[in-house]
Amino acid sequence: MNNKRLHKLILVAILGSISTVLMQFNFPIPAMPGFLKIDFSEIPAVMAIMTMGPVAGIGVEFLKNVIHWFLSGSPTGVPVGEIANFVTGVLFIMPIYWIFMKYRSAKGLVVGLIAGTTAMAVGMSLLNYLVFLPMYTYFLGMPPVTGNALYQMIILGILPFNLIKGVMLLAISLMLYKSMEKWIFQQQKKLLF
Repeated sequence: MNNKRLHKLILVAILGSISTVLMQFNFPIPAMPGFLKIDFSEIPAVMAIMTMGPVAGIGVEFLKNVIHWFLSGSPTGVPVGEIANFVTGVLFIMPIYWIFMKYRSAKGLVVGLIAGTTAMAVGMSLLNYLVFLPMYTYFLGMPPVTGNALYQMIILGILPFNLIKGVMLLAISLMLYKSMEKWIFQQQKKLLF
């Protein structure tokens, strides 16, 4: 195994561990469904995609959710929440990577973060409607959420929650980028090219 690949694996492991810790510090937003909690565990994945590429960012998201599942378990017995969190993270970071790598600037990062927020909010609204909420109700043995209750949960809960989370992640990512810009580009030269 060459040094570059080993360096990437170590960084992914470190960022995945940091992401797992950040996932533990979650908090609800008032007036939103209680199962939706904000955490900043996507920030290390954003750093990974900017410095090492999309596979590293996806690796950080995967590692974070596997460790979280082992540490916390799942009320359903199946890691539905972790799968949903992984998909949320991937929907968020991939547009950031594509746009940031095209422009390689703070402006490119802002546009990428806005695109990532939009992809996360819309994608998770659809996926919660089609996949994740039915999975939760099935595995928990609860009656399915349907009709107006489902509409309110998606449109008045999940969609605005992900938009709020995206805006918060945007602000933190920009602050980090401004303070770490030189380091990010140094790491890109070492690890991407």
